[in-house]
Formats: sequence, structure tokens, C-alpha cells
Amino acid sequence: MAVPRRKVRSKINSSLPILLHLSLAATAFAQSTALPKVDFARMGKVGIAGSFAGLDFFNSSSPSASTQFDPSTSTLLSRASDGSLSPIGSTGTGGRVLAACTLNNKLYIAGAFDSIGGTTAHNAASYDPSAQTFSPLGGSGGGLDGEADAVHCDSGSGTVWYGGKFHAPLNPANPTSFGGAVALYNVKGDSWSPAPFVGLTGAGASVLSISPSSSGSSLYFSGNFLTAFTANTSTPLNGTNNPSVPFSAGATPFSSSLVPIPLGNASINASPASDSADFDNINNILCPSGPDGPGQTWLAADGSAPLIIVRAFQSIVASGLRLGNTAVEGRGTASFSLTSIPDNAVLTLTYTDPVTNTTSTCSDQCPLLTNTTIPYQDFLFDASRSMTGFQLELNSWVGAGPGLHLMQLLSNGAFASSIGSQNQGSCFSPAPSSVNLTGTWNQVQANTDIAGTIQQVLVAQVAAGTTPAPSLTWTPYVSASGQYNVSITVPGCLDFQDCDSRTSVKVTVSPGGGLPPVATTVSQQVDNDAQVLVYSGPIVPVAPSFTCTVTMTLADQPTGTGSNGQFDIVADRVLLQLTSTSLNGSANATIGGLFGANAQQGFGLFEWPLSTSAGSINATTVQPNSTETALDTASFQFFSAIGAAAVGSTNFAVRAVVPDNNNNLYIGGAFILPNGAVNVAVLNGKTLGPLANQGLNAPVTAMAFDSGNLYVGGSFTDLAGQSGNAFRGVARYNIASNSWNALQGGLDGPVTDLIVSNGYLSVTGSFTKALVSSTDGPNAAGLATWDLKAGHWVNSGGFLVGSMTLVAPGSNNVEYVAGNVVASARFGADGWAILENGNHGQPALQPVNASLDSTPPTVAAVTGARRSVSWFPRLSSLMSRQSSATLAPLPAPPVALAPAVLAGTFWTNTSTSKEVIILGGNFTFSAVGSSGLSQGVAIYNEADETFKALGGNQINGVVRTLAVTGDTLFIGGNFTMPGVSGSGLATYDLAKKQWQTDIGQGLQNANGGAVVIRSLSMAPAIANTLLVAGSFTGAGSLPCVAICAWNIPTRQWSSLGSGVRGEVASVDYANGGLVVVGGSLTLADGTPANVAMYSSSNSTWTAIGSGADIPGPVTAIAVDNLNSSSIFAAGRSADGSAPFFLHWNGIGWTSMGNTLQGNTAVTSLEMVPLQDDHSTNGVIESDRMLMVTGLLASSSWTVSSALFDGQTFYPYITSATSSGLPGFISTLFHSFANFSFTRQHFLATGVVILISIAIAAGIVFFLLLIGVLWTLYSRRSEGLANPNPEEEDDSLHRPSSLLEHINAATRATVLGAGAEKAYETNQGDTSHMQTEAEHDGSGWHRAETPLDAAGLAGSTLDGEEQGRSARARYSFDGAGEGELQLVAGTELTVLDDRDAAWWYVRDAEGREGVVPAAYLY
Repeated sequence: MAVPRRKVRSKINSSLPILLHLSLAATAFAQSTALPKVDFARMGKVGIAGSFAGLDFFNSSSPSASTQFDPSTSTLLSRASDGSLSPIGSTGTGGRVLAACTLNNKLYIAGAFDSIGGTTAHNAASYDPSAQTFSPLGGSGGGLDGEADAVHCDSGSGTVWYGGKFHAPLNPANPTSFGGAVALYNVKGDSWSPAPFVGLTGAGASVLSISPSSSGSSLYFSGNFLTAFTANTSTPLNGTNNPSVPFSAGATPFSSSLVPIPLGNASINASPASDSADFDNINNILCPSGPDGPGQTWLAADGSAPLIIVRAFQSIVASGLRLGNTAVEGRGTASFSLTSIPDNAVLTLTYTDPVTNTTSTCSDQCPLLTNTTIPYQDFLFDASRSMTGFQLELNSWVGAGPGLHLMQLLSNGAFASSIGSQNQGSCFSPAPSSVNLTGTWNQVQANTDIAGTIQQVLVAQVAAGTTPAPSLTWTPYVSASGQYNVSITVPGCLDFQDCDSRTSVKVTVSPGGGLPPVATTVSQQVDNDAQVLVYSGPIVPVAPSFTCTVTMTLADQPTGTGSNGQFDIVADRVLLQLTSTSLNGSANATIGGLFGANAQQGFGLFEWPLSTSAGSINATTVQPNSTETALDTASFQFFSAIGAAAVGSTNFAVRAVVPDNNNNLYIGGAFILPNGAVNVAVLNGKTLGPLANQGLNAPVTAMAFDSGNLYVGGSFTDLAGQSGNAFRGVARYNIASNSWNALQGGLDGPVTDLIVSNGYLSVTGSFTKALVSSTDGPNAAGLATWDLKAGHWVNSGGFLVGSMTLVAPGSNNVEYVAGNVVASARFGADGWAILENGNHGQPALQPVNASLDSTPPTVAAVTGARRSVSWFPRLSSLMSRQSSATLAPLPAPPVALAPAVLAGTFWTNTSTSKEVIILGGNFTFSAVGSSGLSQGVAIYNEADETFKALGGNQINGVVRTLAVTGDTLFIGGNFTMPGVSGSGLATYDLAKKQWQTDIGQGLQNANGGAVVIRSLSMAPAIANTLLVAGSFTGAGSLPCVAICAWNIPTRQWSSLGSGVRGEVASVDYANGGLVVVGGSLTLADGTPANVAMYSSSNSTWTAIGSGADIPGPVTAIAVDNLNSSSIFAAGRSADGSAPFFLHWNGIGWTSMGNTLQGNTAVTSLEMVPLQDDHSTNGVIESDRMLMVTGLLASSSWTVSSALFDGQTFYPYITSATSSGLPGFISTLFHSFANFSFTRQHFLATGVVILISIAIAAGIVFFLLLIGVLWTLYSRRSEGLANPNPEEEDDSLHRPSSLLEHINAATRATVLGAGAEKAYETNQGDTSHMQTEAEHDGSGWHRAETPLDAAGLAGSTLDGEEQGRSARARYSFDGAGEGELQLVAGTELTVLDDRDAAWWYVRDAEGREGVVPAAYLY
């Protein structure tokens, strides 16, 4: 399915959606000189084609189409109602624009920046579009003391609500009145005030969105913060043995809460062991999965005292040993001793005797009970010890020998390592401890002061001032509630030799369970390993989902200077030492956390009814439950699922709340709720529940509601629990059907923001394509637009390359987008666009509503057909040159990155009378009615805004030129076609929708190079003949170099006279049946002729001018309105070093200056009509200009199109590729094959009335005159008067009619003496061919002479002093009697101009004669 872009002209109105008409108003040129006013209307429908993704008309303040930006900044752009983009301003390096809203026609901006648009403003600013200025909020240099993530404009109160990760405005009058995360900006007073509910709290709390309710009576706040409301219940704390560990009377509540240290990677040797395979594996007792018995127990050899040696080869902190005895076959261990490694110290152990319930100590003969009712005993060290291992000696036993069912080394509470592989699952734990990294961390190892051990840590190198800095979060498994001391290990810098790079870090402990996070700054500038306490207090796991986290990152104000501007952050381990299992001395303590006892806590959601009195509620404390709303109640479920530990974390947040029309609230973010909702949920009344399929498989960042549909954007790719790509980045949820719908293929990257406006969904994010299928779609680098009614992606209007963070509505149908922009241009287009007359005579661009792509299609092999082996994404290698000892090769064309359109034409379907546009080039597309990709040629139907493909086989290669005659489409380029002989040329019957294969034997290139067709055109003077030109040597067996004629009725090839040699790049035509060609050429006799002329009347070729006058191969030519004495040629010098641009005046070639420089490559030249005249010169008539296209460079601009008036170049159109580099225009194409350069003048109504009155008066006068004449005639007949007038001898000049003189006199009276021409109306007949006798070069009839029009008819100019100067526009052979031969450009003196068609003149040598009046100017 094609991807239509937005309809243009039918939707231009006051409530205009963001469309693509892209016409430029006069204000668009306020910064530059107005462009020449080309009259595109007289050319029919006009298109441009080339290799570009962005377009603009030239503006002297930005002399290239693409404005390059620094992507390390955030750039704000306005998006006009036509979709065009204009940059407004950028932040400083590292800045971000995150939210915006409009109030009183001003834009209020939120983000993380210290300046924007060159104005110092901190995290908040305003922009005035009328003054085009930014302003800080709250006075000079004002703003907020932290990042602003959300903003809401309240038009009713004239205030702007800001939310984010800040505490207060900068330098507030009363800083204690601000509670954090929310502040109000008062527009009238340019001042800040606290939120009426003080603020929102939680360590690192932030507000990520502020949205109004559907009625506007409330504001919904969402983000990452805590709330609390009074409650009547408390949560009891377990005060007995850890429920996660099997109960044993040999353990205490304290010891059972110590997490076993994983020993799976340790080296364990136990000998002598039993010779039974069921009991000889010591690893079976580290965490037995079954009861005492085979495979779960280790036995020593009978009668032996075994030694068990455990070596971890790294430093570990332990506080005890847990042993469980065996009773297999009556065996068991009676006593043991424990020695630490590496210090070989026999440890003193403390244990509880479950029989006597007394506490005892032991050292070398510690008793181990053989009572089977005691599954294990815990033996604690007198203090926590650092060791690398231990050895356990079983001293005595019962039965045949000793053995064990359980052996575990106990930690001093809980722990986690920065090295992920060292975080193994502990026995009885549901999951191992874990570590999460952001940024780049490298593993480093060093020797320690313990022999035979190494220390492995992670190190992150951070440039000073980097934000955000890398971070590391430990999530240790905590088995039981209690009082803990949390410490981090800081490795000494001497072992790692990085003391100069060390700095300070911020360590934030989030205890979980509703307890507030605690942040501590820790210096890592220590010589030797150190344990630094970062938290001391309760940790209370109350659910299996409980987590406690410790996060480390660069300090807010790091110490030291670093090494070469680089800091080292070092991460090792975090240790949680259990100090007591009692909280506040009570076994039934409650979890008070941040808000104390009897508080029901909420997370991430808060509703503020706007009618509530300011100051009546403080949301940073416990609020009365009488103020709870349904949204507040829903926040309790979020807290239950996420907990206070998530505050400040980017992994959990509520990012958006959107109401529908039925008072349902849709909540999106990063969460999993107990009710099964994943990342998106709905609050229906007071019931919080999941959407269909539980939700989406990754976080939601933005949502918008429209007409029963919820549009959701984020980083997801599919529904919850799915790993596919059914919903990439964006999805639609239909509320009525409770179902998810895809937006075609979605987007190929995550979405950051979206809005619904005027029937379109605008989406921003870090993506590059809007996908039609799973992999293919139009370019959309950071900004995409979905047509809600048509149901497909459309062109967003402007050209943009970037990673965007914001799209927001503004005033007057303007939108704003922001993000890290690489390049941008006003308009976006896939290689082609329509040119038309716009407002105030200025041009307008109309990119079209369908998309072309560059994805190479899969082409099946065709037996017997010559195929190209690869896709052509570039054209720089297309030109295989003919080898010649004398001819320079044609210059390589500009690189045409796909999608590139290189040719265009128009065809009117005779059966429907509908006109369509046919494009050719280097592109693929998804055609209507086709399941696969089509390529090379596309038919665009403007009525339904879709592309259709040619039926049957697809062209394999690149199309460079197109021509249509009748219903036959001729296609030329560098390609092969299955079923067609030769290459480079194919024909297609548009009416029958099938290929024509009878093109003869096809074109060949005997030189071994590729056949490249560059020009296809119908020869005006050769009936039914198509001229084919390019690089080839023959058509089948017919020698036919570079240009060949194809007779359409006979289907036969023929050569043009003796032909030429070389390559043809361009073809045009002149009066008298002349064909003008340009390229790298010689005539058949070897005469250099890079511009040559063929006469169809005598079948001869001639070189135009001297070959030495043209410095190299010609790439483009243009004949000025069929005048063979006015030809333009462009190309590059033979050595390729410089471009040239020449004019042939009928006598010789003249350089038109050196404006074009550098890597200029001219691809086409064409004369275009003007709406008003330019200044007169002797090169180009004042009613037209020459349009030059290609890649054009001067010393001051680079453009894709320029206009030339005979003296000056006017840069006209700029373009850019998808990467932001300059693009090029390949050609201009139009629907009228013939058009006039003259303008039709329409008189004002008042003038018409005056003329009518004059005519009426003239009629009356004429009747009176008739009466007088009749009277005189009657008298003459009666002999009353019989004059004998002298007869006029008119043999000296050719007669003109009396009526023409009367007409001229009338017009001279009404229009003024300067009138020189009369317009000949030719309604609708654009195919009419003008003849030299009927028209002058611009298509005007010479109805009267200037003297006639001036009322001076009948005068003669026989004296030189009475003559006037003129110049020959064209050459004239003067073969008739009394005629004077003319050469174009010759100066003449007009002696008699009384005749409309023939004037009597004298040349500079004194010769006199008559010449056609139309040939002079």
C-alpha cells in the first residue's frame, strides 16, 4: 500500500490541518530579496525532479536548503500550518527542551538548559513569536533550580504550572514555601509562587506530566513522587525467625536473617570422602534441595576425621557458619573446629543450645547436635571477618563416620557485587542480588594485600561536567526485616594507581517499604580499601516484590580536578550488616517510612481540584483521607506494586494521564500492577484495571485521546508478554472494542511525545522511518505524522533529521517541535515536487502526498534475460564511458542517492480524461494493489494521492528520461528489461497496461560500456519520430552513435544523416526543422562539435561555432524559443577542473561569466516565462529567463536551481539530501508542450467602462460620419462636388489594413503611446505550433507597429535623424525581391514602420530593404 501524503489544495482554510501546500507568503522572503516571478501557470502543471529530501526557496540569510545544527544542543522549531519548519533557537550544549504550552500567544518552555536562543534562562523560558525573542521567567537569568519536565498553561488564571525535578525557582523571596517538583509562574507579575498544595515529595521526586481533566475542573499530576493520606491500619512486622528460611531451634531470629554467601564458584576439597557416589560430592550440601539422604548429603570415609577446605580466592565478609548434621546409616558429626583462611586463625564461635536455650561459645571442639529434629545450627563469629576461605575439620562422630547435610557460610546481613557474575543465587533466596549499569563501565582487577587473591571492580571514566554521569545500582537480596548498617567498599587508589583521577560520588540508599531514600556524598580519594557507612536504619521487606537499592553516581559537586579532565568512579561491593531484628523495640512495629504511622501511601499520581483553597492541603505531608480522589486511591496500588524505592529511579514512573469523554482516566508509564496491567492502565470510576492483553511490553511515554481512540507512544514493540514487532513505538487502542490496532508498521524507534491536532497525529522520537510494512516506509527522522481519517502515514511537511523530544500545539495552527536536530529544511519531498504560482507573485512548492523509498526490491531472475546484478542506490558509477582518443568523457552526474527522481512527464488518460504524472528515477515504492515493492517508474494519481506501478515485469536499473506520445510511454536510462532486446530503452502501452516488446533489436554499445539513454523527445519536424540520445553505438545492426530515430508507426530505427560520434547529454529544437544536441561529440568527419545541429530538411550535421570555443563536454543545452541564433550550453572543461556556461548569438559563443564555480554540475536548462519583465539586455528577452538546474555553486551560495536573465544569476531553489548535504534538481517538466512567453493583460473594471463609453460614442460618431459621407457622395453624384483626389502610390511598401491602424489608434488612446503588442488568445490549444510568418519569437501577432499604436501611422522615417534604432532578434535570409538579409544581433535603423508585417530598414553598411517586423526588437 502506498503511503499517501496529506492532501494539499482542497484543505487550505482558516482551520488548516498541518498540510503540504507549502506556498510561501511574502513574509517568507522578508530576510531576502524577492525572487524573480516565474509564471508557472503558462507552462501548465510544472514539476521538479532530482535527488533531495528537503527543499526551500533561496534565502540570502541561509544560502543552502539544509540548516545544519549542533546535535549536542536542543533546537526549537516552529511548524507552520502548511507543515514547513523554521528554526527558532537552540539551547547550550547538553540542553534539552522537554515540554511546552501556549498562553496569550506566547510559548512557555520547560526543559533542562541554562540558555536558549542566546538568552540566559534556567530550565524555563518563554518565546514571543511576534517579537521573535526568548525571555527568562522571573527576571534576568531566572528560572528553576532543576530540570523542568512538564508545563501546563491555565488561561483562566493566567498562570503557567511547571513540574519537574526541582525544588524551587532561582532566588525565590520565600524559599521555604516551595515544597518541590511543582511551581507556578504568574505571567502578569513575571514572578513565581509555590503550588497551592505546597509541592510533591520523595527523594529525587519529579513531575513528568500535568494534564487537565475533561471538564477542566482538576489537574492531574503524574511522575515519580510519593503522596500519603491518613489510614486506620498498620502493617505488622514479623519478629520471629526469617520465614524465608526453614525454621530451626538451633538458629535465632537474628542468625536466620543472615543471607548465605554463594560458594558455587569456590574451590571446595573434602577428604577423605565416602567411596559411595551418592555421598561423595561436597557441593550437594551447599544448598540441598531434598531431605537428608543420597544426593543431598556428604559422608566422610569410615573412621576418618575429614578436612573440608573452601577457597573463594577473593575477599569475602562473613559472620558465621551454618551446619546441618546427617543421620544417614546412624552416622553423624559430633564436634568440629573452624579455621579462617588466609590467616589460619581458629575461630571462636557463639551458638544457642536449643535444649537449654542458653548461649555458649566454643573453638576447637564445637558440638554439633545429632538430634534429627534440629535441621541446622548457626555458629556466629565474635565479629564480622574478611577472609578468602575456611577449613572445617570434623573432629568426632557417631556411627561409622562423620558427615553433613548442610554447610553454609553466613554473611553479616546481605550483599551485592558490582561484578554481575559474582552475584549468584543464595540458598533460600527467590532471586540473586543484581546490579544495573548506565553509561560505560570497564572491569579492572588489581592485586590485594591478601596473597593469592585479586580484586575485581568496575571503573567508569567521566569527563568533568558530563551529565548524566554513569551510574551503578546494586539491588541486594535482603531476607528479613531489621536494623541494618549499609556500607560500600571503596577500593584503595594505590592498588589501581589512579589516585589523581579519583573524586567523590553520591550514594543513594532506597531502603524500600515506604522508607525515604538517603543520599550521602562519599570520597573515593582513599589510598587503601575502606568501608564507608552510607545508611543506618530499618529495612523492611514486606512482599516478594520488595527491593532495596543502593545507587552510586558522580557527586553533584565532585571533588578534585581529575586526570586530564577525566574522573574515575570505582564500584566494588555493597554490604548490608544486620544489627538488630527489632524495629523501634517492638515486634509489632508499623512501617511508617517517610510519612510515619497510619499513613496510606501513593506513588506517581496526584489530583488537584482547582476549586480547593490554596494552603488548605500540604501534599508533602500526610493529607486527610477526606480529600482523596479516585486517582489518589489508584496511586495506592502503584505504591503497593512499585514502592518508595522507585522514587528517583528512571525504571518506574507514571508518565501520562489522559481522560476520555466518559471520565475514564488512562494512565501510562513504566510499571506492572498487581491487577495485571503492564505499562498502561485505565481508571474507570474507582476501579483500576488493565487494558486489552494486559497492556504493552515496554514503557509508555505519551498518550493522546481522539474520537474514541487512545493513541499511545513509547518504547514498546508489541503487546505485554510478546516479543514481536506488531506495535512498534506507537499504537491505537479502540475503547469501544477494547482492542489494540497498529498504525501500519509503526515506527522504527521509540516515541517521546505525541499530540492530536486538526485530524492528524504528530509524533516525535528517536526513529528514522514511518513504517508501511514491517521494514519499509518513508523517511521520518524524528517527526512523523499520521492521517487519522485516511489511516496512513503522511509527509510531515518539513524536512528534519534528528532525535526529537517534543511536539506541542501553539497559536494560529502553529506547532512546535524540539530535539537534537542534525539538519532541517522548510519543506520535505522524496525527490520531486510541484511548482506553482503563489501569493504576491512569489513561487510556491507543493510536495506531493505519496512516498518513494530506497529499499532495494527482491527481483526474481528471468531466464534468458540479461539482468543487472545489483541495486543502484547511487548514480555516480552509472556512466561507463566510450573510449576515445580525442573525446573527453561526459562529466559524471551528481550523486543521486535513492530515492531520486530523475525524469517526469504527464499523460492524459483518453478513457477517463484524467491527467496523471509519470516519474522515473532511482527509487522503489509500494504501489496500490501490489503486495511487493515496485521500482524505477511510478504513475502518480493526484486525485487519490497514490502511486501505481507499470504492469508486468519491473525495470532493473535507473530511469533517466521519459517521453509520452499518445498512449505510449518511452522510458530511457541505464537498465535492463526482461523480454526486451538491448538495454536502456523500453516502451509501455499506458492504455493497455502492458509492455511493448517490438522495439527492434534494441540499443547496443559496441565499446563495451553500458547503454545510457539521457534524452527522449518527439522531433517536431520529423513526423511520428522519437529521437533517442545518450551513450550507445547502434540499434541492432544499424550503426547509430549517440542519437537515433525511432519511427513509431513502422517500428523501425534510422540514423540522422551521417550521424555524430561520442555521447549526447541533451537535445533541443529550433525553427526550420533543426535539432540541436550537446554532449562530448564530433561530426562524422571528426570535426569537434560538442554542440551540433542537424537539419531535417537536408539531413546534414554542422558544428555550432568553433570546437575550440567550447572548453569541454556539454551537459545541458537550451534553445531560446526555437531561435537557432540564441542557444545556451553548460558543462565542464575537458579536464573536469571547472564548469562553463556559454551563449551562442548566431555568430559565436560567449561566456556568460564565472558565477558558477567549484563542483557545479548543470543537469538541465530551460526557458521559463515571467510575470513581469526584467531589465532589457541583448541576450535574453525581458519577458523570460533561463532556469538552470543541477548542483550549482558560487562563491556565496549553493543551490539546485537558479534563474539567469542574460546578465545575472538569481539563486532560486535550494535542496538537501536525507543526510543534510546539498541535493540537486535533475530536470524541470511541465504539462504544456508549447507555451507563450507573453502575458495576457486584463484591464481594470473602470477602464473597461470607459472603453465601453468611448466605443458607444464612437458608434454615434461613426453613424454621423456615414451620414456626412452619404451626403457628400450624393452631392458628388449630382455634380455638386466632384474632387479629383491624388491616388496614393503604395508600390514602395507592402500594404497594411486600414482597420489595423484604426485599432492601433484606439489602443494608443486608451492604453497610452507605449503599447507595442496585442495578445493573441489561443484558448486551450496548447499543441498549436507557431510559424515564423504568424508569430514573433515570443508568440505575439504583430497587429500594428509602435508608430501605429502611438497614433503616428502614416509617417515615414526617411531621414537618419528621424530613424530609430532596432536590433535583429533572429537571422533572416532576405532572398525575396527588396528584402534585406539579417544576422541575429545586427543593429539597424528603422526608416518606415507603417506596415504591421514589414518594415523598411537600413543596416550599418548603408544597405536598405524590407524585413519582417517580428524579427526586430
